[in-house]
Amino acid sequence: MIRIRDIALPPGHTPQALWAAAAKALRLPPREIQTLQIARRSLDARKKERIQWVYTVDVTVSGREDRAIRQGGAKAGPAPIFRYEIPHPIHVAGERPVVVGFGPAGMFAALVLAEAGLRPLVLERGRDAASRHRLVEEFWQTGRLDPRCNVQFGEGGAGTFSDGKLNTGTHDPRNHWVLEQLGQCGAQEQILYDAKPHMGTDVLLTVVQNLRRRVEKLGGEVRFQTQLTGLEHRDGSLAGLSLEGPGGRERLPCRQLILAIGHSARDTFSMLAAQNIAMEPKPFAMGVRIEHLQHQIDLAQYGGGRSALSPADYKLFCHLPDRTVYTFCMCPGGYVVAAASEEGGIVTNGMSYSGRSGTNANAALLVSLQPKDFPYGGPLGGMRWQRELEQLAYQETGGYRAPAQRVGDFLQGVPSQHFGAVAPTYRPGVVPWDLRRVLPAVLTDALAQALPLLGRKLPGFDHPEAVLTGPETRSSSPVRICRDASLQASLRGLFPCGEGAGYAGGILSAAADGIRCAEAVIAACPQTERSSI
Repeated sequence: MIRIRDIALPPGHTPQALWAAAAKALRLPPREIQTLQIARRSLDARKKERIQWVYTVDVTVSGREDRAIRQGGAKAGPAPIFRYEIPHPIHVAGERPVVVGFGPAGMFAALVLAEAGLRPLVLERGRDAASRHRLVEEFWQTGRLDPRCNVQFGEGGAGTFSDGKLNTGTHDPRNHWVLEQLGQCGAQEQILYDAKPHMGTDVLLTVVQNLRRRVEKLGGEVRFQTQLTGLEHRDGSLAGLSLEGPGGRERLPCRQLILAIGHSARDTFSMLAAQNIAMEPKPFAMGVRIEHLQHQIDLAQYGGGRSALSPADYKLFCHLPDRTVYTFCMCPGGYVVAAASEEGGIVTNGMSYSGRSGTNANAALLVSLQPKDFPYGGPLGGMRWQRELEQLAYQETGGYRAPAQRVGDFLQGVPSQHFGAVAPTYRPGVVPWDLRRVLPAVLTDALAQALPLLGRKLPGFDHPEAVLTGPETRSSSPVRICRDASLQASLRGLFPCGEGAGYAGGILSAAADGIRCAEAVIAACPQTERSSI
Protein backbone atom coordinates (compact mmCIF):
# COMPACT_ATOMS: atom_id res chain seq x y z
CA MET A 1 0.00 0.00 0.00
CA ILE A 2 1.19 3.51 -0.88
CA ARG A 3 0.74 6.61 1.25
CA ILE A 4 0.31 9.92 -0.59
CA ARG A 5 0.57 13.18 1.36
CA ASP A 6 -0.44 16.79 0.75
CA ILE A 7 -3.30 16.35 -1.70
CA ALA A 8 -5.10 19.71 -1.68
CA LEU A 9 -8.67 20.10 -2.94
CA PRO A 10 -11.26 22.88 -2.61
CA PRO A 11 -14.27 22.60 -0.28
CA GLY A 12 -17.20 20.83 -1.89
CA HIS A 13 -15.09 18.61 -4.13
CA THR A 14 -16.41 15.22 -5.26
CA PRO A 15 -15.04 11.82 -4.18
CA GLN A 16 -13.99 11.28 -7.79
CA ALA A 17 -11.80 14.36 -7.56
CA LEU A 18 -9.83 12.81 -4.69
CA TRP A 19 -9.23 9.61 -6.68
CA ALA A 20 -8.14 11.66 -9.68
CA ALA A 21 -5.77 13.74 -7.54
CA ALA A 22 -4.23 10.59 -6.06
CA ALA A 23 -3.65 9.16 -9.52
CA LYS A 24 -2.14 12.44 -10.68
CA ALA A 25 0.24 12.50 -7.71
CA LEU A 26 1.57 9.08 -8.76
CA ARG A 27 1.52 9.98 -12.48
CA LEU A 28 -0.86 7.12 -13.18
CA PRO A 29 -4.15 6.84 -15.11
CA PRO A 30 -7.09 6.92 -12.64
CA ARG A 31 -8.04 3.37 -13.62
CA GLU A 32 -4.82 2.06 -12.03
CA ILE A 33 -5.91 3.19 -8.53
CA GLN A 34 -7.60 0.07 -7.16
CA THR A 35 -8.46 1.18 -3.64
CA LEU A 36 -8.26 4.47 -1.75
CA GLN A 37 -8.58 5.04 1.98
CA ILE A 38 -8.36 8.43 3.67
CA ALA A 39 -5.69 8.39 6.40
CA ARG A 40 -5.99 12.03 7.43
CA ARG A 41 -7.97 15.12 6.47
CA SER A 42 -7.47 18.67 7.68
CA LEU A 43 -8.77 22.08 6.66
CA ASP A 44 -6.15 24.66 5.71
CA ALA A 45 -7.73 28.09 6.27
CA ARG A 46 -4.54 30.13 6.57
CA LYS A 47 -5.29 31.84 3.24
CA LYS A 48 -8.95 32.80 3.36
CA GLU A 49 -9.07 33.39 -0.38
CA ARG A 50 -7.89 29.81 -0.93
CA ILE A 51 -9.24 27.51 1.79
CA GLN A 52 -8.45 23.87 1.03
CA TRP A 53 -8.93 20.38 2.33
CA VAL A 54 -5.55 18.68 2.67
CA TYR A 55 -5.54 14.87 2.48
CA THR A 56 -3.23 12.02 3.24
CA VAL A 57 -4.48 8.85 1.54
CA ASP A 58 -3.44 5.20 1.30
CA VAL A 59 -3.91 3.54 -2.08
CA THR A 60 -3.30 0.27 -3.84
CA VAL A 61 -2.41 0.22 -7.51
CA SER A 62 -2.71 -2.35 -10.26
CA GLY A 63 0.95 -2.09 -11.28
CA ARG A 64 4.23 -2.17 -9.36
CA GLU A 65 4.13 -0.15 -6.14
CA ASP A 66 7.84 0.67 -6.20
CA ARG A 67 7.48 2.28 -9.63
CA ALA A 68 4.45 4.28 -8.52
CA ILE A 69 6.28 5.47 -5.39
CA ARG A 70 9.23 6.66 -7.47
CA GLN A 71 6.88 8.53 -9.77
CA GLY A 72 5.14 10.14 -6.80
CA GLY A 73 8.38 11.76 -5.60
CA ALA A 74 8.43 13.36 -2.14
CA LYS A 75 4.67 13.01 -1.69
CA ALA A 76 4.63 9.20 -1.89
CA GLY A 77 6.04 6.35 0.16
CA PRO A 78 5.10 3.00 1.68
CA ALA A 79 2.09 3.27 3.96
CA PRO A 80 3.13 2.81 7.61
CA ILE A 81 1.54 0.00 9.56
CA PHE A 82 0.27 0.87 13.03
CA ARG A 83 -1.55 -2.04 14.52
CA TYR A 84 -2.60 -2.65 18.08
CA GLU A 85 -3.01 -6.25 19.16
CA ILE A 86 -4.86 -7.13 22.31
CA PRO A 87 -2.73 -9.24 24.67
CA HIS A 88 -3.01 -12.98 24.02
CA PRO A 89 -6.27 -14.34 25.34
CA ILE A 90 -5.93 -15.95 28.72
CA HIS A 91 -8.09 -17.76 31.22
CA VAL A 92 -7.63 -17.04 34.89
CA ALA A 93 -9.34 -19.00 37.58
CA GLY A 94 -10.69 -17.19 40.61
CA GLU A 95 -11.69 -13.58 41.08
CA ARG A 96 -12.49 -11.39 38.15
CA PRO A 97 -10.67 -8.05 37.81
CA VAL A 98 -12.82 -5.11 38.78
CA VAL A 99 -13.09 -1.77 37.00
CA VAL A 100 -14.55 1.18 38.90
CA GLY A 101 -15.95 3.86 36.62
CA PHE A 102 -17.38 3.53 33.13
CA GLY A 103 -16.04 6.62 31.41
CA PRO A 104 -13.57 6.35 28.51
CA ALA A 105 -10.76 4.87 30.63
CA GLY A 106 -13.01 2.37 32.36
CA MET A 107 -14.87 1.41 29.19
CA PHE A 108 -11.74 0.57 27.24
CA ALA A 109 -10.04 -1.10 30.18
CA ALA A 110 -13.11 -3.30 30.50
CA LEU A 111 -13.25 -3.98 26.76
CA VAL A 112 -9.61 -5.14 26.60
CA LEU A 113 -10.04 -7.30 29.70
CA ALA A 114 -13.18 -8.80 28.21
CA GLU A 115 -11.46 -9.44 24.87
CA ALA A 116 -8.69 -11.19 26.82
CA GLY A 117 -11.22 -13.55 28.41
CA LEU A 118 -11.11 -12.11 31.93
CA ARG A 119 -14.85 -11.32 32.27
CA PRO A 120 -14.36 -8.01 34.14
CA LEU A 121 -16.84 -6.66 36.66
CA VAL A 122 -17.52 -2.94 36.15
CA LEU A 123 -18.91 -0.79 38.98
CA GLU A 124 -20.49 2.56 38.05
CA ARG A 125 -22.15 4.82 40.61
CA GLY A 126 -24.37 6.44 37.94
CA ARG A 127 -26.98 4.93 35.67
CA ASP A 128 -27.12 3.65 32.13
CA ALA A 129 -26.89 6.25 29.38
CA ALA A 130 -30.61 6.40 28.58
CA SER A 131 -31.63 6.87 32.23
CA ARG A 132 -28.77 9.27 32.77
CA HIS A 133 -29.84 11.42 29.82
CA ARG A 134 -33.33 11.81 31.32
CA LEU A 135 -31.92 12.83 34.71
CA VAL A 136 -29.52 15.34 33.18
CA GLU A 137 -32.28 16.93 31.12
CA GLU A 138 -34.43 17.15 34.24
CA PHE A 139 -31.60 18.92 36.08
CA TRP A 140 -31.11 21.40 33.26
CA GLN A 141 -34.84 22.16 33.14
CA THR A 142 -35.69 22.18 36.84
CA GLY A 143 -32.48 22.48 38.84
CA ARG A 144 -33.10 19.15 40.61
CA LEU A 145 -29.71 17.43 40.83
CA ASP A 146 -29.07 13.73 41.40
CA PRO A 147 -25.60 13.65 43.07
CA ARG A 148 -24.99 10.06 41.94
CA CYS A 149 -26.03 10.44 38.31
CA ASN A 150 -25.38 13.66 36.42
CA VAL A 151 -23.10 15.20 33.79
CA GLN A 152 -20.06 13.83 35.67
CA PHE A 153 -21.30 10.38 36.74
CA GLY A 154 -22.92 7.60 34.74
CA GLU A 155 -22.37 5.47 31.67
CA GLY A 156 -19.84 7.13 29.36
CA GLY A 157 -18.40 9.49 31.98
CA ALA A 158 -18.17 13.27 31.74
CA GLY A 159 -17.23 13.11 28.04
CA THR A 160 -20.71 11.88 27.12
CA PHE A 161 -22.10 15.38 27.63
CA SER A 162 -19.45 17.22 25.64
CA ASP A 163 -18.46 17.85 22.06
CA GLY A 164 -17.00 14.37 21.96
CA LYS A 165 -13.57 15.53 20.81
CA LEU A 166 -11.06 12.83 20.00
CA ASN A 167 -7.92 14.94 19.61
CA THR A 168 -4.57 13.79 20.95
CA GLY A 169 -0.96 14.75 20.47
CA THR A 170 0.34 11.21 20.90
CA HIS A 171 1.01 8.58 18.23
CA ASP A 172 0.16 5.56 20.34
CA PRO A 173 -1.10 2.69 18.13
CA ARG A 174 -3.81 2.17 20.77
CA ASN A 175 -5.40 5.45 19.60
CA HIS A 176 -6.39 4.16 16.18
CA TRP A 177 -7.72 0.97 17.69
CA VAL A 178 -9.90 3.04 20.02
CA LEU A 179 -11.24 5.01 17.06
CA GLU A 180 -11.99 1.78 15.21
CA GLN A 181 -13.98 0.43 18.16
CA LEU A 182 -15.93 3.67 18.46
CA GLY A 183 -16.70 3.46 14.75
CA GLN A 184 -17.94 -0.11 15.12
CA CYS A 185 -20.17 1.06 17.96
CA GLY A 186 -21.87 3.78 15.91
CA ALA A 187 -19.50 6.76 15.63
CA GLN A 188 -19.09 8.55 12.31
CA GLU A 189 -16.56 7.13 9.84
CA GLN A 190 -14.67 10.43 9.60
CA ILE A 191 -13.36 10.13 13.16
CA LEU A 192 -10.81 7.70 11.69
CA TYR A 193 -9.16 10.36 9.57
CA ASP A 194 -10.23 13.89 10.53
CA ALA A 195 -7.44 15.96 12.07
CA LYS A 196 -9.96 17.24 14.64
CA PRO A 197 -12.40 14.36 15.06
CA HIS A 198 -15.52 14.70 17.15
CA MET A 199 -18.72 12.72 17.70
CA GLY A 200 -21.19 15.01 19.46
CA THR A 201 -23.15 14.14 22.58
CA ASP A 202 -26.13 12.78 20.62
CA VAL A 203 -23.91 10.18 18.94
CA LEU A 204 -21.96 9.46 22.12
CA LEU A 205 -25.11 8.39 23.94
CA THR A 206 -25.56 5.58 21.41
CA VAL A 207 -21.87 4.67 21.15
CA VAL A 208 -21.31 4.13 24.88
CA GLN A 209 -24.34 1.84 25.15
CA ASN A 210 -23.16 -0.27 22.21
CA LEU A 211 -19.68 -0.51 23.68
CA ARG A 212 -21.13 -1.69 27.01
CA ARG A 213 -23.13 -4.37 25.20
CA ARG A 214 -19.88 -5.61 23.60
CA VAL A 215 -18.27 -5.93 27.02
CA GLU A 216 -21.30 -7.86 28.29
CA LYS A 217 -21.38 -10.13 25.23
CA LEU A 218 -17.76 -11.06 25.94
CA GLY A 219 -18.61 -12.12 29.50
CA GLY A 220 -18.15 -8.83 31.34
CA GLU A 221 -20.71 -7.41 33.75
CA VAL A 222 -21.65 -3.78 34.40
CA ARG A 223 -23.38 -2.89 37.67
CA PHE A 224 -24.93 0.56 37.70
CA GLN A 225 -25.84 2.53 40.83
CA THR A 226 -22.99 0.79 42.65
CA GLN A 227 -20.36 2.91 44.37
CA LEU A 228 -16.96 2.01 45.77
CA THR A 229 -16.83 3.13 49.42
CA GLY A 230 -13.72 1.43 50.82
CA LEU A 231 -10.69 -0.77 50.19
CA GLU A 232 -9.56 -3.79 52.16
CA HIS A 233 -5.91 -4.71 52.08
CA ARG A 234 -3.63 -7.37 53.45
CA ASP A 235 0.17 -7.13 53.66
CA GLY A 236 0.26 -4.11 51.35
CA SER A 237 -1.97 -5.68 48.67
CA LEU A 238 -5.59 -5.23 47.77
CA ALA A 239 -7.88 -7.91 49.21
CA GLY A 240 -11.43 -6.63 48.85
CA LEU A 241 -13.83 -3.76 48.23
CA SER A 242 -16.64 -2.17 50.21
CA LEU A 243 -19.57 -1.26 47.99
CA GLU A 244 -22.91 0.47 48.28
CA GLY A 245 -25.56 -0.39 45.74
CA PRO A 246 -29.31 -0.78 45.27
CA GLY A 247 -29.28 -3.75 47.68
CA GLY A 248 -27.35 -1.92 50.38
CA ARG A 249 -23.78 -2.43 51.51
CA GLU A 250 -21.69 -5.40 50.49
CA ARG A 251 -18.14 -6.72 50.48
CA LEU A 252 -16.51 -7.96 47.29
CA PRO A 253 -13.25 -9.96 47.25
CA CYS A 254 -10.86 -8.30 44.82
CA ARG A 255 -7.14 -8.54 44.12
CA GLN A 256 -6.98 -6.42 40.95
CA LEU A 257 -8.82 -3.11 40.64
CA ILE A 258 -8.61 -0.56 37.81
CA LEU A 259 -9.67 2.73 39.34
CA ALA A 260 -11.11 4.90 36.55
CA ILE A 261 -13.22 7.25 38.66
CA GLY A 262 -12.91 10.49 36.67
CA HIS A 263 -11.94 13.89 37.98
CA SER A 264 -15.12 14.59 39.99
CA ALA A 265 -15.35 11.61 42.39
CA ARG A 266 -14.28 13.73 45.35
CA ASP A 267 -15.69 11.35 47.95
CA THR A 268 -13.59 8.55 46.49
CA PHE A 269 -10.44 10.67 46.57
CA SER A 270 -11.17 11.48 50.22
CA MET A 271 -11.57 7.76 50.97
CA LEU A 272 -8.23 7.02 49.29
CA ALA A 273 -6.55 9.75 51.33
CA ALA A 274 -8.03 8.31 54.54
CA GLN A 275 -6.54 4.94 53.59
CA ASN A 276 -3.10 6.48 52.97
CA ILE A 277 -3.01 5.81 49.24
CA ALA A 278 -0.13 7.94 47.93
CA MET A 279 -1.40 11.02 46.08
CA GLU A 280 -0.02 14.44 45.21
CA PRO A 281 -1.45 17.80 44.09
CA LYS A 282 -1.33 18.34 40.35
CA PRO A 283 -1.31 21.50 38.22
CA PHE A 284 -4.69 22.19 36.64
CA ALA A 285 -6.71 25.14 35.34
CA MET A 286 -9.90 27.03 36.14
CA GLY A 287 -11.75 29.92 34.56
CA VAL A 288 -15.00 30.51 32.67
CA ARG A 289 -16.84 29.56 29.49
CA ILE A 290 -16.82 32.20 26.76
CA GLU A 291 -19.58 32.43 24.13
CA HIS A 292 -19.65 34.16 20.75
CA LEU A 293 -22.01 34.06 17.82
CA GLN A 294 -20.83 31.17 15.66
CA HIS A 295 -21.09 33.19 12.46
CA GLN A 296 -18.62 35.70 13.94
CA ILE A 297 -16.13 32.90 14.54
CA ASP A 298 -16.74 31.63 11.00
CA LEU A 299 -16.09 35.11 9.63
CA ALA A 300 -12.88 35.48 11.62
CA GLN A 301 -11.56 32.06 10.57
CA TYR A 302 -12.87 31.68 7.04
CA GLY A 303 -13.79 35.12 5.76
CA GLY A 304 -17.13 35.64 4.02
CA GLY A 305 -19.11 33.32 1.80
CA ARG A 306 -18.06 30.03 3.37
CA SER A 307 -21.40 28.59 4.41
CA ALA A 308 -20.48 25.19 2.89
CA LEU A 309 -17.76 24.67 5.48
CA SER A 310 -18.25 23.15 8.90
CA PRO A 311 -18.65 25.63 11.77
CA ALA A 312 -15.21 27.04 12.52
CA ASP A 313 -13.29 26.29 15.68
CA TYR A 314 -10.25 27.84 17.34
CA LYS A 315 -7.50 27.07 19.84
CA LEU A 316 -5.84 30.05 21.51
CA PHE A 317 -3.26 30.66 24.21
CA CYS A 318 -1.49 33.59 25.78
CA HIS A 319 1.63 33.42 27.95
CA LEU A 320 1.55 35.97 30.76
CA PRO A 321 4.58 36.62 32.99
CA ASP A 322 3.52 34.08 35.63
CA ARG A 323 0.97 31.83 33.98
CA THR A 324 -0.82 30.84 30.75
CA VAL A 325 -4.37 31.63 29.68
CA TYR A 326 -5.78 29.33 27.01
CA THR A 327 -8.94 27.98 25.43
CA PHE A 328 -9.99 24.39 25.92
CA CYS A 329 -12.84 22.15 24.78
CA MET A 330 -14.05 24.55 22.10
CA CYS A 331 -17.59 23.65 21.00
CA PRO A 332 -18.63 25.08 17.60
CA GLY A 333 -22.38 25.55 17.37
CA GLY A 334 -22.63 24.32 20.94
CA TYR A 335 -24.10 25.08 24.34
CA VAL A 336 -22.88 25.92 27.82
CA VAL A 337 -24.36 23.46 30.30
CA ALA A 338 -24.64 22.89 34.02
CA ALA A 339 -22.20 20.17 35.07
CA ALA A 340 -22.50 20.07 38.86
CA SER A 341 -22.07 16.76 40.67
CA GLU A 342 -22.53 18.04 44.24
CA GLU A 343 -25.56 19.82 45.62
CA GLY A 344 -25.07 23.50 46.31
CA GLY A 345 -22.41 24.19 43.68
CA ILE A 346 -22.30 25.64 40.16
CA VAL A 347 -20.08 24.04 37.51
CA THR A 348 -20.09 25.01 33.82
CA ASN A 349 -19.07 22.92 30.84
CA GLY A 350 -19.57 22.95 27.08
CA MET A 351 -21.19 20.48 24.70
CA SER A 352 -22.40 20.26 21.13
CA TYR A 353 -24.37 17.84 19.02
CA SER A 354 -22.90 16.09 16.00
CA GLY A 355 -24.32 18.68 13.60
CA ARG A 356 -22.88 21.62 15.59
CA SER A 357 -25.86 23.66 14.47
CA GLY A 358 -26.34 25.94 17.49
CA THR A 359 -26.26 29.73 17.17
CA ASN A 360 -23.34 30.20 19.57
CA ALA A 361 -19.80 28.94 19.83
CA ASN A 362 -18.31 28.37 23.27
CA ALA A 363 -15.02 27.35 24.84
CA ALA A 364 -13.45 27.10 28.25
CA LEU A 365 -11.20 30.11 28.87
CA LEU A 366 -8.79 28.85 31.51
CA VAL A 367 -5.95 30.07 33.68
CA SER A 368 -3.14 27.65 34.46
CA LEU A 369 -2.59 27.02 38.17
CA GLN A 370 0.24 25.41 40.09
CA PRO A 371 0.04 23.80 43.54
CA LYS A 372 1.77 26.88 44.97
CA ASP A 373 -1.29 28.89 43.91
CA PHE A 374 -3.69 26.71 45.90
CA PRO A 375 -4.95 28.34 49.12
CA TYR A 376 -5.06 24.90 50.75
CA GLY A 377 -2.27 22.38 51.22
CA GLY A 378 -2.18 18.60 50.93
CA PRO A 379 -2.95 16.37 47.94
CA LEU A 380 -6.62 17.40 47.95
CA GLY A 381 -5.99 21.15 48.30
CA GLY A 382 -6.94 21.89 44.68
CA MET A 383 -10.14 19.88 45.03
CA ARG A 384 -11.08 21.82 48.15
CA TRP A 385 -10.51 25.08 46.25
CA GLN A 386 -12.72 23.93 43.36
CA ARG A 387 -15.57 23.13 45.72
CA GLU A 388 -15.23 26.46 47.51
CA LEU A 389 -15.58 28.44 44.26
CA GLU A 390 -18.49 26.32 43.05
CA GLN A 391 -20.35 26.84 46.33
CA LEU A 392 -19.62 30.57 46.35
CA ALA A 393 -21.17 30.95 42.89
CA TYR A 394 -24.25 29.04 44.05
CA GLN A 395 -24.60 31.22 47.15
CA GLU A 396 -24.18 34.42 45.15
CA THR A 397 -26.93 33.64 42.64
CA GLY A 398 -29.13 31.70 45.05
CA GLY A 399 -29.27 28.47 43.05
CA TYR A 400 -28.00 26.70 39.95
CA ARG A 401 -28.45 29.72 37.69
CA ALA A 402 -24.87 30.66 36.82
CA PRO A 403 -23.27 34.11 37.12
CA ALA A 404 -22.55 35.58 33.67
CA GLN A 405 -21.03 38.82 32.42
CA ARG A 406 -20.49 40.55 29.08
CA VAL A 407 -16.82 40.75 28.12
CA GLY A 408 -17.08 44.54 27.75
CA ASP A 409 -18.45 44.90 31.28
CA PHE A 410 -15.84 42.51 32.66
CA LEU A 411 -12.99 44.49 31.12
CA GLN A 412 -14.46 47.75 32.44
CA GLY A 413 -14.93 46.27 35.91
CA VAL A 414 -18.68 46.82 36.12
CA PRO A 415 -21.46 44.26 36.70
CA SER A 416 -23.60 43.29 33.74
CA GLN A 417 -27.22 44.36 33.78
CA HIS A 418 -28.29 42.61 30.59
CA PHE A 419 -27.02 40.75 27.54
CA GLY A 420 -26.90 41.88 23.94
CA ALA A 421 -26.31 40.11 20.64
CA VAL A 422 -24.93 36.97 22.32
CA ALA A 423 -27.65 35.25 24.32
CA PRO A 424 -26.21 32.91 26.98
CA THR A 425 -27.10 29.27 26.35
CA TYR A 426 -26.42 27.91 29.84
CA ARG A 427 -29.20 25.84 31.35
CA PRO A 428 -30.94 26.17 33.84
CA GLY A 429 -30.22 29.85 33.11
CA VAL A 430 -27.87 32.71 34.05
CA VAL A 431 -27.91 35.82 36.21
CA PRO A 432 -26.18 39.01 34.99
CA TRP A 433 -23.37 39.43 37.48
CA ASP A 434 -19.88 40.61 38.34
CA LEU A 435 -17.59 37.58 38.02
CA ARG A 436 -15.05 39.19 40.34
CA ARG A 437 -17.48 38.45 43.16
CA VAL A 438 -17.24 34.70 42.58
CA LEU A 439 -13.74 34.16 41.16
CA PRO A 440 -10.42 34.92 42.87
CA ALA A 441 -8.10 37.66 41.62
CA VAL A 442 -5.57 35.11 40.38
CA LEU A 443 -8.17 34.14 37.76
CA THR A 444 -9.88 37.43 36.98
CA ASP A 445 -6.65 39.44 36.72
CA ALA A 446 -5.19 36.92 34.27
CA LEU A 447 -8.39 36.82 32.21
CA ALA A 448 -8.52 40.62 32.03
CA GLN A 449 -4.92 40.75 30.79
CA ALA A 450 -5.36 37.94 28.29
CA LEU A 451 -8.67 38.83 26.60
CA PRO A 452 -7.34 41.80 24.54
CA LEU A 453 -4.23 39.81 23.62
CA LEU A 454 -6.32 36.86 22.45
CA GLY A 455 -8.49 39.30 20.50
CA ARG A 456 -5.42 40.18 18.44
CA LYS A 457 -4.98 36.53 17.54
CA LEU A 458 -8.65 35.94 16.74
CA PRO A 459 -10.47 39.15 15.75
CA GLY A 460 -13.62 39.58 17.79
CA PHE A 461 -12.61 37.19 20.57
CA ASP A 462 -12.71 40.08 23.06
CA HIS A 463 -15.89 41.56 21.55
CA PRO A 464 -17.83 43.48 24.21
CA GLU A 465 -20.98 41.44 23.50
CA ALA A 466 -19.28 38.07 24.08
CA VAL A 467 -20.45 36.39 27.29
CA LEU A 468 -18.44 34.89 30.15
CA THR A 469 -20.20 32.28 32.32
CA GLY A 470 -18.59 30.70 35.34
CA PRO A 471 -17.11 29.03 37.09
CA GLU A 472 -15.38 26.45 34.87
CA THR A 473 -13.60 24.32 37.49
CA ARG A 474 -13.51 20.75 36.16
CA SER A 475 -11.18 20.98 33.16
CA SER A 476 -8.90 18.32 34.65
CA SER A 477 -8.09 16.65 37.93
CA PRO A 478 -6.20 18.72 40.52
CA VAL A 479 -4.79 15.54 42.10
CA ARG A 480 -2.68 12.63 40.90
CA ILE A 481 -2.80 9.14 42.36
CA CYS A 482 0.81 8.02 42.33
CA ARG A 483 1.65 4.85 40.44
CA ASP A 484 4.90 3.03 39.59
CA ALA A 485 6.30 1.51 36.40
CA SER A 486 3.86 -1.40 36.72
CA LEU A 487 1.00 1.19 36.83
CA GLN A 488 0.14 0.16 40.41
CA ALA A 489 -0.48 2.53 43.29
CA SER A 490 1.13 2.34 46.72
CA LEU A 491 -1.42 -0.42 47.39
CA ARG A 492 -0.49 -3.41 45.21
CA GLY A 493 -3.29 -4.55 42.95
CA LEU A 494 -4.70 -1.01 42.61
CA PHE A 495 -4.26 0.48 39.14
CA PRO A 496 -5.16 4.22 39.06
CA CYS A 497 -6.26 5.13 35.60
CA GLY A 498 -7.33 7.92 33.27
CA GLU A 499 -8.11 11.58 33.68
CA GLY A 500 -9.25 11.44 37.28
CA ALA A 501 -6.05 9.74 38.41
CA GLY A 502 -4.01 12.42 36.64
CA TYR A 503 -2.77 10.45 33.61
CA ALA A 504 -4.94 11.66 30.72
CA GLY A 505 -6.53 14.80 29.32
CA GLY A 506 -9.44 13.89 27.09
CA ILE A 507 -11.54 11.03 25.76
CA LEU A 508 -8.89 9.45 23.54
CA SER A 509 -5.96 9.72 25.96
CA ALA A 510 -8.13 8.41 28.80
CA ALA A 511 -9.20 5.43 26.69
CA ALA A 512 -5.56 4.68 25.82
CA ASP A 513 -4.57 4.84 29.49
CA GLY A 514 -7.41 2.46 30.32
CA ILE A 515 -5.98 0.03 27.79
CA ARG A 516 -2.50 0.36 29.30
CA CYS A 517 -3.87 -0.43 32.74
CA ALA A 518 -5.76 -3.45 31.37
CA GLU A 519 -2.51 -4.67 29.84
CA ALA A 520 -0.81 -4.22 33.22
CA VAL A 521 -3.53 -6.27 34.92
CA ILE A 522 -3.06 -9.03 32.37
CA ALA A 523 0.71 -8.91 32.84
CA ALA A 524 0.28 -9.17 36.62
CA CYS A 525 -1.67 -12.43 36.38
CA PRO A 526 0.32 -15.30 37.92
CA GLN A 527 2.01 -17.36 35.24
CA THR A 528 0.67 -20.55 36.75
CA GLU A 529 -2.89 -19.36 36.12
CA ARG A 530 -2.43 -18.64 32.42
CA SER A 531 -3.48 -20.94 29.61
CA SER A 532 -4.14 -20.39 25.92
CA ILE A 533 -7.67 -20.60 24.65
